[in-house]
Amino acid sequence: MLRTIRKENAELALVLIALRKAAKAHEAPVWFAVAEKLARPRRKATPVNVGHLERLANAKETLVVPGKLLAHGTLSKPLTVAAYHYSADARAKIHQAGGTALSISELLKAKPDGSGVRLFG
Repeated sequence: MLRTIRKENAELALVLIALRKAAKAHEAPVWFAVAEKLARPRRKATPVNVGHLERLANAKETLVVPGKLLAHGTLSKPLTVAAYHYSADARAKIHQAGGTALSISELLKAKPDGSGVRLFG
């Protein structure tokens, strides 16, 4: 069920629309789940630290963080991480570990069917 988007941030509203369209067109529930998490109020958003990725993700895994990725902790394995917002240090730690940091829109274009994408956060 598509809901009305009540976000003042125009960029976020466009990302939500694209996620919902991809979820419906490709029957990919992961994109619908990401859209639901991004549509929540900011006070309910849970930031994720790089150290959490180190502990819970496998090497060369593709992860989506629907919110902010912070730099607390270390990262030693290459990951492909898509987040709505990164701290500068978190992006640097991902690149130093041999991974890639993408926006959610870029990952949506690369994997529209959502295969191999894990929701994190």
